[in-house]
Formats: sequence, C-alpha cells, structure tokens
Amino acid sequence: MNQPKVGFVSLGCPKALVDSERILTQLRLDGYSIVPSYRDADVVVVNTCGFIDSAKQESLDAIGEALSENGRVIVTGCMGAQAEQIMKVHPQVLSVSGPHAYEAVVGAVHQHVPAPDRQHDPFLDLVPPQGVKLTPRHYAYLKISEGCNHRCSFCIIPQLRGDLVSRPIGEVMDEAERLVKAGVRELLVISQDTSAYGVDLRYRTGFWQGRPLKTQMQALCSALGELGVWVRLHYVYPYPHVDNIIPLMAEGRILPYLDIPFQHASPRILKLMKRPGNAEGVLERIHAWRETCPDLTLRSTFIVGFPGETEAEFEELLDFLDEAELDRVGCFKYSPVDGAPANALPDPVPEELKEERWQRLMELQAEISAERLQQRIGREIDVIIDRVEGDSATARSSADAPEIDGVVHIENVEGLVSGEIIRVRVEGADDYDLWAVPVEA
Repeated sequence: MNQPKVGFVSLGCPKALVDSERILTQLRLDGYSIVPSYRDADVVVVNTCGFIDSAKQESLDAIGEALSENGRVIVTGCMGAQAEQIMKVHPQVLSVSGPHAYEAVVGAVHQHVPAPDRQHDPFLDLVPPQGVKLTPRHYAYLKISEGCNHRCSFCIIPQLRGDLVSRPIGEVMDEAERLVKAGVRELLVISQDTSAYGVDLRYRTGFWQGRPLKTQMQALCSALGELGVWVRLHYVYPYPHVDNIIPLMAEGRILPYLDIPFQHASPRILKLMKRPGNAEGVLERIHAWRETCPDLTLRSTFIVGFPGETEAEFEELLDFLDEAELDRVGCFKYSPVDGAPANALPDPVPEELKEERWQRLMELQAEISAERLQQRIGREIDVIIDRVEGDSATARSSADAPEIDGVVHIENVEGLVSGEIIRVRVEGADDYDLWAVPVEA
C-alpha cells in the first residue's frame, strides 16, 4: 500500500518551526511520508505567522499558492487563531487551527487523507529518536515553554498562544540529550520569555538522570552546560536573576550570548509599551555583565515610530545605543497589529518619519558593530561550520546565532565538514561579518 503524502510549509519564528517539527514527527509516526513538492502531496499543511500585517500577508500568499498548486490545504499556526480572516480570503481551505494545536492539525490530516490501515512498521516508518528536524543536523531549537505572561501593548502573542506554560525540566533535558546523541552540536534555547521559565510551576523540582533539578532558568542552563555542546539563549527578559547566568558564560558552560529584547530606552515610551526596565539601570547591568564576562555578546531588538514617540525620545534611544555598544541589533518600524492595545494610542508617527528614524538607527548600529568587530581582528576564536562549498566555508562564532546574526567566512581550506567546531584566527571584518583562517593544531 502506498504511503499517503503530506507537503508542509512552515513560516514565522523559531518557535513556530519547533511546532512544525512536532507535527511532522507525529505524521511520520502515523505512517505518512513528507514530500518536498506540491505536485506529489495528497494534502498540504501551512503553518502560518500572524504577528504583524506583513507576516499575515505572507501567510495568506502562501496559503493561496498552496491552493493554486495543490488544492487541498490545511492551515494552522498563529494566524490560524484568526480563522475568519483566512476563510474570508481562502474559503476553500479544508481546516484551520491555531498555534500549538498539534492534535487538531494531525486530526485534520487524518480526516482528509486517512492514515495507512496497518500496524506501525519500524523498518518502513523510520523516525529518528530526536524526531523530524527542519534545521541542519548540527543545531536545533529547544523550546522550553509556551505562551507569555507579559501584556506588552504592541503585542498579541498572549492572545494567540496563551499565558506561560513551562515544560517539565526533566522532559526538556531528555529532549536535549536525544538531540546531542543524534549529532546536534548547538542547542538554541527558545520560548516567548526564557527568563520566566518555571514561574508558572513555582519552580517545581523535577528529575533528570535520577537527580533533582528545579524548573528554573539557572538550573536549566547549568544542566544544559553539562552536555558538552554549545548552548545559546534567546528571548531573555532582563530580570534580576539573569545576573546569575553570566558566571556560567564566563566559565564556558554556556555561550556568552544574550538575546534581550529591550525595545526602547525612553522611560515614557517603555511605559506606553508596558515594558519593564529603564535605560540607566540597564546600562549599569550591561557594564557589570561585561566585567564578569568580557566576551559577552549582546543582541537586542528595538521599535522605532511607536505612537507618540518624539524626536527627543528617539534621540534617547540613539544615546542608549551609543553607550551600551550592543553587538547585534534588530530594528522594526512600529506596525499596528489587530487586537493590540497600542493601536488606540494617540499621535501616530508618520510612515516617512518611521523610515527616517529606522535608517538613522541602523546606520549608527552598523558603525557600532563594525567597531566592535574590528577589535576581534588578530584574536583566536572557536567557530562552528555551517556550510562548505568547495574550498570555502561559512561558519559562526559564539557571537552569531543562525539566520539572524553575522557569519565567519573561511577561505582556501580543505576537509571541513558541517557541524565541526574549529579554532580560527580572525584576519578581517566589515560591519557584520568576520574573515578568518584555521589555526594549525
């Protein structure tokens, strides 16, 4: 009997990618094969993003393409929480479900393309112990929680994904172990709010390898640091207990890398955003972190053109960037999101002014980034090889998360393989990338 075939389109953030991996793993376990083309699929699943208007449009376009190329489409993901918008544009879709609704997606696939009527055969339905992964073999995203307890005025994530729900620490560590045994060399820890891990469970004690571990960020980082691979933290709110993670980075237990979404530096704008923190306190902590761990890389994201943002408040943000000297910065022009409280705020910033402020911020950050990378020339660093093409390789250092940060270019080399971690000497830099040569062993 032929296996029923499923096509899959995954959009959005790494958290959505993990959802896609879980759905694909279950479908493989149920006897479906996953195919890379519309033509060969019996049904296509589209995992959507619904965070901002441009992401929604990308999701609607992807659904439309799948309908045009295949005709049988099941929709899930963040935009699926707004099913009426999808059905209004694409009434032909077979089913719509919201984010992390794994059972609903798999149930819809079963309904429209029945699973094989036979017992699971491990020789025919091979699924690796780590599950189906959409990332390269040498790195993987490790989702530790779902949802968020914050109510930022520009965001609807809690409406889409609910309040914080932390995974039991033993379950997280078991998954991390399986990934490492399968060849993963870098674990990227993700959630909506990594710092809040375990708050909803009141830091309940769990067990891993027969020993007790608190469901708490520091305990998790310490345990992950025992696995002998790179561990990178994303989406970290700057709560006071983050200070306790920096010594683990200084000791080499986890990568000296923090991804903290500061969003702005003006106290008034932060209050309108319903965000914690103030620029002066943040700067003091950044200086303290770098004293403890000089190699610390700081990544952050900011929003310009938030309703009511004045020129003076934007200048506050530029002054903060000048003082903080963050290594990696992403910047977004404020975009209204359906259902977000910020939409009701007065004094919207004109689009042309948002664009001008975005340009100014990114120009300043390019200068800061270039200056910090120049300081690395002549140093020896470890890098992980992502891709090899002929006698050239693209790699990343501890300062570089995949897809969003810079890379390290290595040329005129032989024998390197993806996933290998090697020592290199930095010989050049531009605004965002490094050029290096291997250090002879």
